[in-house]
Order: sequence, then structure tokens, then C-alpha cells
Amino acid sequence: MQHRIPVEALGKEGEVMAHAIEACVHCGFCLPTCPTYVVLQEEMDSPRGRIFLMKEVLEGALPLEEALPYLDRCLACQACVTACPSGVPYGELIAAFRLHTEEKRHRYPLERAYRLALLRTLPYPERFRPLAGLAARLKPLLKPLPLPKPLKAPIDLLPERLPEEAPYLEVYPAKGERKARVGLLLGCAQRVLRPSINEATIRVLQENGVEVVVAREQVCCGALNLHAGDKEGARALARKNLKAFQDVDYVVTNAAGCGSGMKEYPLLFLGEPEEAEAKALAQKVKDITVILDELGFTPPPPPKTPLRVAYHDACHLAHAQGVREAPRNILKAAGLEVLEAKEWELCCGSAGTYNLFQPEIAEALGRRKAENLKATEPHLVVTGNIGCLTQIGAYLQGIPVLHTAELLALLYEGKDPLKGPLRS
Repeated sequence: MQHRIPVEALGKEGEVMAHAIEACVHCGFCLPTCPTYVVLQEEMDSPRGRIFLMKEVLEGALPLEEALPYLDRCLACQACVTACPSGVPYGELIAAFRLHTEEKRHRYPLERAYRLALLRTLPYPERFRPLAGLAARLKPLLKPLPLPKPLKAPIDLLPERLPEEAPYLEVYPAKGERKARVGLLLGCAQRVLRPSINEATIRVLQENGVEVVVAREQVCCGALNLHAGDKEGARALARKNLKAFQDVDYVVTNAAGCGSGMKEYPLLFLGEPEEAEAKALAQKVKDITVILDELGFTPPPPPKTPLRVAYHDACHLAHAQGVREAPRNILKAAGLEVLEAKEWELCCGSAGTYNLFQPEIAEALGRRKAENLKATEPHLVVTGNIGCLTQIGAYLQGIPVLHTAELLALLYEGKDPLKGPLRS
């Protein structure tokens, strides 16, 4: 079927969008897996509804501003990709559409300022740390105030105090025979909110014969900018990482959103000289659980008492990267009982900055996820993404929430995982 979307007029993303839109047969398999459709029960807040809206906008039949309220509510979690029998690359579609339309949309001054403030602080730890530290100290005073939801949401998610980040060595040697040399992506907000995740990742990789390189030149992966439609900001960060991670076998990520974001680098450089380099780097990016599973996992000593662990699938690991088995393989090999919660495919509501821009929907999803996890009666919850960890922890009271690497590192050290992360 010939499409009417003016591909040539849409720039380099035009073919990506046209292909994704044509692949959708509107079967509805995506509906029960879409977080916003589950919460709002509105057709235009479903993947097939949004595909229809994007098609109408691109064909010139619908003004962009009329479609944006529904498109902005999309978490880009890609649960629909997992459910789709037609293989619609919805993740590529929504990312390309946002890149293509960002400059064409109208934003109110306060909305524009809030968005700009987040994009200019969250990806930069040296900027985010002092601001987050100040907000954390003021949290007891600010929390009771009737603040607007977009301002109240980030304050509620902040910890009472920020942990210190220890300086990193340039190279951490493997223990025993070296199986691989990897570059570790440190991330951005994670370094401020939970640096113990990176420390644990290094420790676990070393225990498994992996040499870890911490490149000084690395920066934020750019996923926040990419998914917000800030193409030039995302490209600037990606270019620095293309240079930083040249001399390694793999790039290891410990945040699902970061791994997915780096795998999307080719979309940022379609038709550009960096496209081939971006594709090569994207192929080297692996989640920590994947690299452990592929290289051969050396289990830590089993816990002294049996542990029931509810594993939460981060969307950008399970849906965007297709990784579900590796984390479970690793946890089971470590002697843990892995529990499966209902509605595993539904997003927890974090989705990068989604819980800051759409706090009401994010809260509904966070509470729903917490209840499903709690119903498994776990000793603790484990996940592979800092956003999920923060979001779920805000609604799951009384049950520790750890990153997979944190849990493994504690077991290697013979410590009790129920007492929390490596350090706080």
C-alpha cells in the first residue's frame, strides 16, 4: 500500500516514521499492555490511537497541537512492541516523531522553562548534585506546602539526603583470568541519587573476570534529551560517548534507559558521517546481567537464609532491549527464589522524566506496580534501572528495593541484603 506521508519533506526521520505507521494493522493486541490505556481507557491514549494521530499530523490532516496531549502522555515504554504481532517499531516511531516535531510545537513560557531546567541539570551530575542536595535539605519544609504537581513530584522522589560519590579509578583489574575489557557507563542522575549502583557493578564485574574501564571523557547517554525531542542536545552527548568508548570490547550499562538510549544512537545520526560509528557502538552496548550471562557467571556465596526476590522488569530492558531471561538466570544462579508479579509488562510510571511531567498518571502506575510486587510477599524487590528503583521505592513501603548489581555485590561480600545497599 502506498503511503501518503510526504517522506521527502520530513527529513531523515521520514522513512522511519512511514515504515512504522504502515506496519500497524490496528489489531488491538497492544491495548492491555499500554499503561496509559489501562489507566485512562481512552483509544487515543493507546499505541494504535497514537499511531493514527501521528499519521494524520504527518499527512497534514490534523494540527500538531490537537494531537500533542495524547502523544505527550505516551511513556515510550515500548510494552506495545513486545505485544505487537506485526512487529511495529513503535519505539523508533515515537522517538523520531518527537525529534521531528519539537521545534514546531508551542510551549507556554513556564512549561518551556521547566523542561529546559530539567534537560540542563539532570544529565549533568555536577549541576544536578547541588540543586538536588538543596532540595533534599528543604524537603521537610517544602513537602507540606500546596505546591503544583510538577514541582512537588521531584521533591517527593528525592531521598532525605544524598550519598557521597567516591572518586573512580581509570581501570579496575579483573579477578583471575580476564574474560573481557569493558567500559562502564556511569550515567548521570544515578551518580547523584545512588552511586552504590556503580560501585556494586564494578565489584561484580571484577569478581567475574571482567576488567572495567571508567572513561573520563564519558557523559550522560543522552536518552533524556532524545526522548524529549532535543535532538541537538542528544547528538552532542552521543558524540562525546562515541569517542570515550572506542578501546573496549563492550560498553556495560546498569540502567535500562541508558542502555536503550545508547542503542538508539543510530537514529540520531541517520545519513550523517557518524552513523556507521553509532551503529558499531550500539552493538557493543550490553546490560550488566547480559554480559554476566554471556561470559559465564561465577555465583557468590548463597545467602545465609533463603531470600524471596520479586524481580521487576524495567521497560527499557525488557521491551526496548528484549532482555528478560538474563537477570533471572543470574539471580537464580545466586541461590535466590525469584518471584513473578502480575502485570510485569506494565510500566511503573518512571520512564525517564515522565513522573516529573505527568505526575498524576505516574502516581497511579507507581501505586499499581507496588501493589502487584507486594502481593508476591517478597523479602525484597530487585530491578535494573535507577528510575524504577526510585519510583517503586516511593510507593513500596517496608520492603527494600535494590539494584541487581547491589544485591549481587552484597552477596559477594557476605552481607545481609535486607539491610539495604552497600552504603547509604
